[in-house]
Amino acid sequence: MTGSLPLWIRADGEVAELAGRLGRSPAVALDTEADSLHHYPERLCLLQVADAGGAAHLVDPLAGADLRPLGAVFTDPHVLKVVHAGDNDLAALKRRYGFAFAFVFDTYIAARFLGRAELGLEVLLQRYLGLEPGPSRQKDDWSARPLTPAQERYALDDVRYLIPLRERLLEELRAIAREAWVLEECAALAAQEPPVRLRDPDAYFDIKGARALPPRALAILRELHAFREAAALATGRPPFKILGNETLRDIAAARPGNAAVLAAIPGCTRRVLERWGEAILSTVARGEGLPADQLPQPPRHPRPAVSAAVRRRVQALRAWRAAAAERLALDPGVLLPGRLIERLAEAAPADLAALAAIEGLRRWRVQEFGPVLLAALAESPAA
Repeated sequence: MTGSLPLWIRADGEVAELAGRLGRSPAVALDTEADSLHHYPERLCLLQVADAGGAAHLVDPLAGADLRPLGAVFTDPHVLKVVHAGDNDLAALKRRYGFAFAFVFDTYIAARFLGRAELGLEVLLQRYLGLEPGPSRQKDDWSARPLTPAQERYALDDVRYLIPLRERLLEELRAIAREAWVLEECAALAAQEPPVRLRDPDAYFDIKGARALPPRALAILRELHAFREAAALATGRPPFKILGNETLRDIAAARPGNAAVLAAIPGCTRRVLERWGEAILSTVARGEGLPADQLPQPPRHPRPAVSAAVRRRVQALRAWRAAAAERLALDPGVLLPGRLIERLAEAAPADLAALAAIEGLRRWRVQEFGPVLLAALAESPAA
């Protein structure tokens, strides 16, 4: 039962009382909802929590309440925090509020280490708890107020069953001796620093087909990309709702000089033309007028030379991974991600201490597979 606490937590006092209750619970389920499909920059719109007794609440970050009291719950090593695919949720809370986390369990990670092919929360709840999933609301605008009763149910369901789901997953993990693997991965997730979001002035090069454009068209694409970013910030609309990437590229390639040519480009609808047509044509003209020495060239990132010995070690590790992953019924990328294969092949550790020093390898891989990994590295065929 929720007692005196309302379903919606919006006031400072309500947050403080909720934090006190959650701090007395052995486990807390956690999820968030943002509005990246509807607003720009995205906002954290909802924080859902549930305690070990199943009492669930919707915390409203948009109401302006002070969420800092929840930080003590998140860092408490005696209160388990259960999430599903929680990397984005934790990163958002770390970035926006400076929260830190301890004692986290991610049901998505657990399912991956059980070899599950379908990892969505709805699928797992159906498989392990027999719950029939409702319609997805991942594309809803979670900044809208009030939410509908159906949206409230959907948001609450994302947390109210996570703690029972964890128990079922733990049973299977313990049966195949992989609990320690998952706990270490979850600890790494809790400690992970949120990625720094910096605006990349060369992001337009990542648009499909951009690198095939000639320099003048690339200059126009660069100007269009900057225009779209400014328009998105000014209107609060996601960039893709201003102009899609393919439309940006096609405008740059066509280099339209008038509205008629612009209107013939896919994605340049009447609505786009009415709102942005003149600005787009002015942006194209600005790109056309740039001096030749200001035209961009696609950056070149030549691959570093890799020795034959390193390539042989990569091949040996991949061969071991393929066989081991099949034997263990695991995705090869879970067993040994490609980035770790490259690090191992480059470092060529000769003993367990050197192996354990490889960044990101984790203790469980060293303990379970250390000798065979060293053997694969040492016995890689000589050309």
